[in-house]
Amino acid sequence: MSIIALAIPAFFVLILVEAAVAYLRHRHVYRFNDAVTDISCGIGNQIIGKVLLGTALGAVYIGVYTRFHLLELETLLHPVALWVLGILAYDFIYYWWHRLSHEVNVLWAAHIVHHHSEDYNLAVALRQAWFTPLTSMPFYLPLALLGLPPHVYFIAGAIDTLYQFWIHTQLIKRVGPLEAVLNTPSHHRVHHAINDEYLDRNYAGIFIIWDRVFGSFEPERAEPVYGTTKPLESFSPVWANLHHFRDMARRSRELPRWGDKLRVWFGHPGWHPGGVSGGLVGEALRDRQQHKYDLDRSAPWVKAYIGLHFLTVVYGVVMLLNYYKSLSAGFLLVSSILVILTTAVWGGLFEGRRWAWPVEFVRLGLVAALLLYVALALLHPEQWPTLLVASSP
Repeated sequence: MSIIALAIPAFFVLILVEAAVAYLRHRHVYRFNDAVTDISCGIGNQIIGKVLLGTALGAVYIGVYTRFHLLELETLLHPVALWVLGILAYDFIYYWWHRLSHEVNVLWAAHIVHHHSEDYNLAVALRQAWFTPLTSMPFYLPLALLGLPPHVYFIAGAIDTLYQFWIHTQLIKRVGPLEAVLNTPSHHRVHHAINDEYLDRNYAGIFIIWDRVFGSFEPERAEPVYGTTKPLESFSPVWANLHHFRDMARRSRELPRWGDKLRVWFGHPGWHPGGVSGGLVGEALRDRQQHKYDLDRSAPWVKAYIGLHFLTVVYGVVMLLNYYKSLSAGFLLVSSILVILTTAVWGGLFEGRRWAWPVEFVRLGLVAALLLYVALALLHPEQWPTLLVASSP
């Protein structure tokens, strides 16, 4: 059973608690459209990174460990030392993957999704990108070579991910002496800011000591302004995950020199032939702080409709995360496509796109067909292995 799937109910309870506390403090930290888009991106991340690719990505680590590991850490170290090493080593590599994902444009194209939101709240923690499971995996293979057992690696990764949930909030200011060692809401607000002095700072997962040691630490002083220097201006999780790849391809095609074409992909995300762009200052920063993208043409009943379907999709995704290893590849693929399509339609409904309702009606028909498919499988158990359940090896 997936640790992240088990934590999902707690995530939503804490999001509701944060929203309630913010309301009582007369602070507006949530917008329904933005929060749904945040979580839609996270749903896509889990569908692609876990349901569709999880077994393959896990097999890569296990395969490297089984064939090539250099040390028998499980026998060399006390269990407590092994787990401490596992968490520290995972977090250290996370720091470098995260840092390079801000410094290498093709990696930034995958990671940028996490930074699009112009709000900062616990829902933003769930705004994860589709392709980062692919970009991060190669960074962790040295742990397999070193001899970190797969179960320690996978649980350390879950701990690192779960820890970072609580630091996505504006409601916790400082946590005293822990600020010197741990990544905290204050440190991570800096990381999500587009203020010039904050740009590309505080990459830590759990331990802020990596930033202090490698010169990327910046304390929170001025009020952060959130988002990306070039705003996404969309509630579509599909566009959020694809737009920067398109922009890179377009820029590369327009530049005449081959060296510049390559720099578009492998240079800093802010690179252009005249230099490297930084964060925002002055009037530009104040304008972004006061004018968030909020093109919402959806009526209250449409929001209620999206909310109802949102709950059903979250439940369905939790089920997929818990049982994907026992389901057939065909069923997983069809279910995953429907989930991604659903989140795409929500963005279209928020923005009043003309295609949204026709696509929604088609989606509803496809969902009904899939449910009928499942019902037939349940009514005819003799066909179950070929309809839903993965074949035994």
